[in-house]
Amino acid sequence: MNRRHFVLGVTATAFVVYGGGAFAYKETVASAAREAAAKASAALFRDHAPIIGPADAKVTITEFFDPSCEACRGFYPIVKQIMELHPGKVRLVLRYAALHPGSDEAVGIIEAARRQDKFLPVLDALMEKQPEWAKDGAPNLARAWEIAGEAGLELTQARADAALPTVAAILAQDAKDVEAVNLRGTPTFFVNGKPLTDFGPQQLYELVTSEVMATGG
Repeated sequence: MNRRHFVLGVTATAFVVYGGGAFAYKETVASAAREAAAKASAALFRDHAPIIGPADAKVTITEFFDPSCEACRGFYPIVKQIMELHPGKVRLVLRYAALHPGSDEAVGIIEAARRQDKFLPVLDALMEKQPEWAKDGAPNLARAWEIAGEAGLELTQARADAALPTVAAILAQDAKDVEAVNLRGTPTFFVNGKPLTDFGPQQLYELVTSEVMATGG
C-alpha cells in the first residue's frame, strides 16, 4: 500500500458525521489544544484509563471519547484500522468525556463490563448499535443495557458495579482532565501528547504514522 495516498475504508455516513463539524473543530478545538498540550500532558493518562492494544506500545493515541457521540462512533472503526496498520506499535487510551445526556450511565455500563472482562465486546456493541440508544440527544439507556446484555454482560452484577463509587471517581477525574486539556468537543485526539489540530481520519493516520516512524517504526 502506498501510504502517501492512504485512504481509510469508511462509509460515506461516517464522513458526514465528522465532516460537518470539521470547521468548527478547527476553530474551537485546534488552537486551544495547541496552547493546552504542553501543560496538559499529565491529564492525558491516568492509571484507571482503559487501554486497547499493547500496554508497552511506543505510540499512544489518547482519545477523549463520549459513548453517546455520533462522531466518536464514526471514528471508532477508523482508529482500530489505523492500529491494525501498525501492529504491536500503537495503543489507544480512552478517556471519558461524558458530555451528552445519559453518557455518564453509558460509561457506567462500559466500566461494569471491564469488571467482567467484557470491555471490548460491550464497547463494540454499544458503538455499533448507538443509533438504537443514543439518537438525537434522547438516550434510551434501557436499550443500552439490553445491548450490553446481548454482548454477554451479566446485568444484575453489572448494574451494581456501575453504581460503585469507583465509577463516579473515574468520571470525576476524567471531567477534570477534560477541563485541563480545554476540550471543546468529542472526539479529541492526542498522539504521544501531540494534539490532532487538523481534524480528520487522514490527518490522524498521518500523525500516528509520523510518531511510529519517529520511535523506530
